Amino acid sequence: MPPRLLLFLLPRGSLLPPLRRPSPALSPLIRRIPSNKPPGYFFLSPVRAFSGYSGMAAAGSPEQQPRSVVVKETVELTEKEEQIFRRLLDVVRHFGLGTQLRVAGGWVRDKLLGKDSADIDVALDNMTGQNFCEKVNEYLELIGEEQKGIGVIQCNPDQSKHLETARMLILDIWIDFVNLRSETYAENSRIPTMEVGTAKADAYRRDLTINSLFFNINNNSVEDLTGRGIEDLKKGLIVTPLPAKATFLDDPLRVLRAIRFAARFNFTLAEDLKEAASDERVKSELGSKISRERIGHEIDLMMSDKHPVKAMYDIRDLGLFYVVFSFPENSNPPVFDKCDWQCVSHIEAAWNLAYSIGSSVFNSGSDPKLQQVPVSSYIIKHSLKLKGSDAETVVNIHAASEKFAELVHLLESSFDVRTFKEKLEDEYLEIPTDSVKRVCAGLILREIKDFWRLALLVSILSNPEAENAAGILNKQDELHWRKEKYIRVERAITDLDLDGVWKLKPVLDGKSIMGVMQVKSGGPLIGKWQQRALKWQLAHPNGTMDECIEWMKQSQSKRQKVESST
Repeated sequence: MPPRLLLFLLPRGSLLPPLRRPSPALSPLIRRIPSNKPPGYFFLSPVRAFSGYSGMAAAGSPEQQPRSVVVKETVELTEKEEQIFRRLLDVVRHFGLGTQLRVAGGWVRDKLLGKDSADIDVALDNMTGQNFCEKVNEYLELIGEEQKGIGVIQCNPDQSKHLETARMLILDIWIDFVNLRSETYAENSRIPTMEVGTAKADAYRRDLTINSLFFNINNNSVEDLTGRGIEDLKKGLIVTPLPAKATFLDDPLRVLRAIRFAARFNFTLAEDLKEAASDERVKSELGSKISRERIGHEIDLMMSDKHPVKAMYDIRDLGLFYVVFSFPENSNPPVFDKCDWQCVSHIEAAWNLAYSIGSSVFNSGSDPKLQQVPVSSYIIKHSLKLKGSDAETVVNIHAASEKFAELVHLLESSFDVRTFKEKLEDEYLEIPTDSVKRVCAGLILREIKDFWRLALLVSILSNPEAENAAGILNKQDELHWRKEKYIRVERAITDLDLDGVWKLKPVLDGKSIMGVMQVKSGGPLIGKWQQRALKWQLAHPNGTMDECIEWMKQSQSKRQKVESST
């Protein structure tokens, strides 16, 4: 389960009003989802934050102070990188191209931080990427090597591709080639007018100073043409090369990129950058000029990285929460005050609990025009344009977490099982008392499948018992309390040998049940017996097909005797 599904802690049961006809804001058509969800939000009661990110907005707090980062003086090339760069220089020299070859952006930054990177983007100062790739193939032919295919990626502003990119394999590594460029933006557009530019102009047009560094392949040196890239990298500071507000108004997506990189490296956002990101005009243009797909992609990257909570706090503290996670206009009940604070607080609580457990990365016939859609599903599918399957999983996790809350009590204590036993049994089925826990847990786990640990986490986070305990516990004790509770329940489920129970093959299928009952067609009656057979199987994990058939026959015989006597 990717960490991005921590977004399940957005508002849960709140529903959009029935839709007679999908509006443009709800395009594409809303898919059918389970309709048995009660109204209301997941946030039944506050969950306290643990790690202290909520203090980030406070002036002078430790999180706001730039920190010292170890930055290498030079780029240390791997043997493969040296071979690739020599090959590229051989092409330049052989044809007398006079081209300065520079590796741009993230590769340089990561290398200086001592991190490996396979994302090599080469910037060219006097030709297009496609033209250079063609020269590479000419050279390969001359030295008797096989020519490589050239992939040309056309400019696509909606995907932040403002210039044509050529791609080809160099010594079995994919390399992107682009020409240096400068750009200017028209009013009300994030699509720039591109021109061939100098390396310095190219550096200044980049989103952040730490991403504006070049590695000059020709002379084997790092070029910091903004004069700030290395300094800001050492300080752990996120800064734009040009004035922040103008940078963000040119391309508002850069606001989210700044937040993402600050979270990835645990760097600090510069004060002028935060002021610009909070500007009402910048926020308005982020919501109007940037596609929902691009916003969703940035959030997906944030939530899949190492510090998703920091990113969510920055989004909230900069006043961007309701721009990024755009809510439907009419929800029932309406969005409550400080919803952004509670959403982020819950995400932090979930992340800390999952991290402390060691599982931060988790391995209907109705008319669709009349459906009601949970707000969490709306946000994931429409505000962020992420996968419909993610939204469906979130809804199912919420539903399962409600059942888990009841199950937790059953598994954790000597809870009176008679209530559960009465719910499970009928006139045909009697479940041994010592099997009630296994049957209850097994049925729920088969519904939620391999997401059961995440549903369990949600149920513990929203457990009122935890909130009562929170009043007398400090933050670390509260986290420990929740962690121990999670571990106990998880151990109880695994002790019952139920991890993977959703893969359990029914001991009797519908056809076999029809044979036992001597009927020629299926129907609701067969479905009921399939459910009974599943409960019997969970209660008798070592039971055979013949034993299950015998139980069915005896059950029917007893029922017939009762009916004949009355």
